[in-house]
Amino acid sequence: MKRYISRITNWPTPFPFRNLNFFMVDKERNFGSKPAKEPINNEEGNQISDMLIDGFGRKHTYLRISLTERCNLRCQYCMPAEGVDLTPSPKLLTHNEILRLANLFVTSGVDKIRLTGGEPTVRKDIHDICSNLSSLKGLKTLAVTTNGITLAKKLPMLKQCGLTNLNISLDTLVPSKFEFMTRRKGHHKVIESINAAIDLGYNPVKVNCVVMRGFNDDEICDFVNLTVDKPTNVRFIEFMPFDGNVWNVKKLIPYSEMLDTVAKKFPTLKRLCDHPTETAKNFQIDGHVGTVSFVTSMTEHFCAGCNRLRLLADGNLKVCLFGPSEVSLRDPLRSGAGDEELREIIGAAVKRKKASHAGMFDIAKTANRPMIHIGG
Repeated sequence: MKRYISRITNWPTPFPFRNLNFFMVDKERNFGSKPAKEPINNEEGNQISDMLIDGFGRKHTYLRISLTERCNLRCQYCMPAEGVDLTPSPKLLTHNEILRLANLFVTSGVDKIRLTGGEPTVRKDIHDICSNLSSLKGLKTLAVTTNGITLAKKLPMLKQCGLTNLNISLDTLVPSKFEFMTRRKGHHKVIESINAAIDLGYNPVKVNCVVMRGFNDDEICDFVNLTVDKPTNVRFIEFMPFDGNVWNVKKLIPYSEMLDTVAKKFPTLKRLCDHPTETAKNFQIDGHVGTVSFVTSMTEHFCAGCNRLRLLADGNLKVCLFGPSEVSLRDPLRSGAGDEELREIIGAAVKRKKASHAGMFDIAKTANRPMIHIGG
């Protein structure tokens, strides 16, 4: 086990928050100062249908498609210990239905699609799906978010099929903690997948790490070491509430605290310029090949620049990750709806999208699906 970790790291073989101000980053801190947002140039010149523009002028050019609710892990922040009821197969989108809806979105202006789950690589036709999606005219980016358990063997073919970007989830560098968090073995397989992605030329290989107090907050700087001589982008994600994951604010490590931890160990940490639709705050450390990012959904939301829509495995469209509202595209599709009717349904849902989510404490009290149903 140690040889896998050493390869990627080069290592030798009561409630503390008095108020919400604790969670906010000090704006006077000198990390190169907060940069101005880059200008939007209309998503590289593509025509954006009114269907994708909400009442606040946000252009939704990024579609996340959940291919399945099934997963080969049982991560504690994703589902309850007893598991979840899965949607019966006849009620899930078929291969052709996914392609039909994806084409509708792309011809309307979507230029990035990310495949999620569940675990997308457990779907047997994922290579065919990638090949067909990557051939859609106007699609510039085809990405996947995966737990990496089966990725290493499938990745060469996935790359041939047009997969351009990768996010691999890994919340600990300690195999025993991995088994505790995921309720399964397989830590070495995730490390193998990260190495395989690097060897195949993916740059950056994004590593998603959900940080939780008392579990992996002591590994933050160890994760940063992954960026020393590897083209990795380590993304520290604030713990978010979903049905069944027993979210507790005491487990949340806010962005401000994570940033302090990294800056103290790596004083040359500097803020990079972020795209207006970026979900992460991105940083570079002098001398490091890779980068470090923070996804601050809870303490500093980025709703104003949101360009994302989600198509769930059962065919429901979700315009906000944290909002309970969904609308079925599967039902009208199977009832014979044409493209224009589907566009009207999508456009109406997008127009109802709110300016921002409700805030972490209200989100925690709002009924929503488990993350495995929504898609990571």
